[in-house]
Amino acid sequence: MKVVYIITRSDVIGGASAHVLALAKGVQGAGHEVVILIGGNGLVHKIAEEMGLKTLALRYMVREISPLDEVKGYFELVRVLAELSPDLVHTHSAKAGMLGRLAARRLSLPVIHTAHGWPFTEGVSGLKKAIYIRVERFMALRCEKIITVSEYDRSIALAAGVSGPQQLITVHNGVPEIDFDTPANNKSGGGSPVRLIMVARFEQPKDHCLLLESLAPLRFLEWQLDLVGDGPTIRYARQKAFELKLSDRVNFLGSRDDVPELLAEADLLVLISLWEGLPLTILEGMRASLPVVASDVGGISELVNHGINGLLVPRSSARELTAALAEILPDADRMRAMGELGRKRYEEDFSFDQMLEKTLGAYYGVVRELV
Repeated sequence: MKVVYIITRSDVIGGASAHVLALAKGVQGAGHEVVILIGGNGLVHKIAEEMGLKTLALRYMVREISPLDEVKGYFELVRVLAELSPDLVHTHSAKAGMLGRLAARRLSLPVIHTAHGWPFTEGVSGLKKAIYIRVERFMALRCEKIITVSEYDRSIALAAGVSGPQQLITVHNGVPEIDFDTPANNKSGGGSPVRLIMVARFEQPKDHCLLLESLAPLRFLEWQLDLVGDGPTIRYARQKAFELKLSDRVNFLGSRDDVPELLAEADLLVLISLWEGLPLTILEGMRASLPVVASDVGGISELVNHGINGLLVPRSSARELTAALAEILPDADRMRAMGELGRKRYEEDFSFDQMLEKTLGAYYGVVRELV
């Protein structure tokens, strides 16, 4: 079986692109041919090449909205897909999902679309939400299956009438095991500061500034915060850290390719967001035996059981976040126990092999139906 993946951005490694790279590697390892079509010619191509994956750059697949580029991107995809003649097309995220499904339908190719969160989720204004729902209903008619990465995303799609329960299926994200030992969080012992880490791009929906505001009242505790990532809002976070006199406590590490190693050195993972799908960074933290403090949005509660392997806080509540951090930061034994339970949950419910098996099952089902 030949599978073509389509994603929008090659300039940054985000959740969707990391997911596609890992999935494509797994599908290729299962004996299938894979090709990844990516907008632009950036970092993702280099990483894919290092992983032994074939990629093609799409000139007109850009994240920014441009009617002319959308038309050009559609015809570019029609041409490339016709040349590749895949057995299945698997699109990811909004722009690639829209153009990819339209182009594949033009060629009568079967399509599966993965929604890494919906544009009509919580926090979106009423008018925008109504428009997005209409668009997604229209696009659902142009694919065989829609994969949601959380039950939360499936439930809001069903409630919005995007599609029915037969077309919408949930396949929880999974992350591969890593090749080196990740010791359970033990850096906070012996009087060392507790090391917090947040791995996320500096752009919506991530709320780095709220995290900094919530940590400011906790200066009396010994902690250091590592912020891994880059993006357009980083300058605001730097300014906020300066204004709150936290510059000596907060380390802006930029984009890194050694995230597993950084997680192995941390004591606590934090993820503060306005909305989410099913964040890979939390799965990576659980894999590294880290407890989690996160916003209770999207599918995060499907990963983090409050009080068991982490703490959940209401969206945009600095007071609640401060209280949660004040509760857990002084308690190294509790953090260690939560981290161990998170690791167990990762192994039992969110392994990469489980995700790969379920995804391949969806592939085989779609291809068989159309034979």
